[in-house]
Amino acid sequence: MKLLKSLLATLVLLPALAFASEGGYPLDKAPDRTKDMSALQSGAKLFVNYCLNCHSAASMRYNRLRDIGLTEDQIKANLLFTSDKVGDLMHVAMSPKDAKEWFGAAPPDLSVIARAKASEAGSGPDWLYTYLRTFYKDDTRPTGWNNMVFPNVGMPHVLWELEGVRTAKYEDIKDPEEAGKIEHKFLKFEQVTPGKLSRLEYDVAVANLVSYLEWMGEPSQETRKRLGVWVLLFLGLFFVLAWRLNASYWKEVK
Repeated sequence: MKLLKSLLATLVLLPALAFASEGGYPLDKAPDRTKDMSALQSGAKLFVNYCLNCHSAASMRYNRLRDIGLTEDQIKANLLFTSDKVGDLMHVAMSPKDAKEWFGAAPPDLSVIARAKASEAGSGPDWLYTYLRTFYKDDTRPTGWNNMVFPNVGMPHVLWELEGVRTAKYEDIKDPEEAGKIEHKFLKFEQVTPGKLSRLEYDVAVANLVSYLEWMGEPSQETRKRLGVWVLLFLGLFFVLAWRLNASYWKEVK
């Protein structure tokens, strides 16, 4: 019985421990723009230009971008590298061996990253939206960057030209419960050099990128939802007919 209680307590604490292992930074709510074609197109452009250099999306083909309003010519002109074709999967040229040597671990595939990062702390898009907006300069790290949501992450801040360079400011606070103990508490970000985008413009760009990542995880989700409504209506109508038919049948029997 004691072992069972211990296991149950561990299972309850696991989500909290997983969240704490990534810094415990509160997640911001990500704007949902998965139905905005222009936002998805902007996000797709950011993804190809800034993410697809290291991360693959091996479950996604370029020609699926036609579902967000892009023509084949637009895909070829703006989103394809020289050797790629419209029907190709979104692979990267970098080999896993080289990636592990350069970064310490191969960058994960991003096909379903928006689903994989969901937790009790927030949805996957919330995690990605906050993560991409909490990088700061840290010269103690090999890449020169650190992150509030994912401390000591191996990924550099690939969007730094858009956001600019920021540092994290902390303040030392005495622990009221333990004499002599000092807590190193995050205070705020401080802009060192401006980026190509303003703060608001950068947040919009990240929201578009995150919405694209969410859409990419299930490009047919809107079709699934529409079909789901019709299926539920059909089942409801079938239930009523079956109920009345059953009542009529037993009425005749009696």
